[in-house]
Amino acid sequence: MKITILPQGTLAIYEQIVNQLKSAIVTGELSAGEALPSIRALAADLSVSVITTKRAYEELEKEGLIRSVAGKGFYVCEYNTDYLREKQLVMLEKRLSEVIYEAKKAGISVEEFVEMAETLYKEG
Repeated sequence: MKITILPQGTLAIYEQIVNQLKSAIVTGELSAGEALPSIRALAADLSVSVITTKRAYEELEKEGLIRSVAGKGFYVCEYNTDYLREKQLVMLEKRLSEVIYEAKKAGISVEEFVEMAETLYKEG
């Protein structure tokens, strides 16, 4: 699994990690029982602080998506993919509503907005 950090992104780095790991769980890229990289290994791989990766793992653990096994590391939990997908959709709708509000304030038409979204979606 590859995690990509966008330093210029609007989300905090730990949130980017959380969102990408959630996505990997929903899509089945990460399966229940699968081991995750250690906090230190992930921090080194992403060139971020250990505190950042620790916070991301703590957030995922609070949500019941991963669990810590003392002395062994973190593992993906059994999960309800429908519930997790619904939570992701709610979060995306909220963020998209904020972007649409800004687009309207900037005088961007719906056609221009859709074209911009399609272009960015295809690039991503």
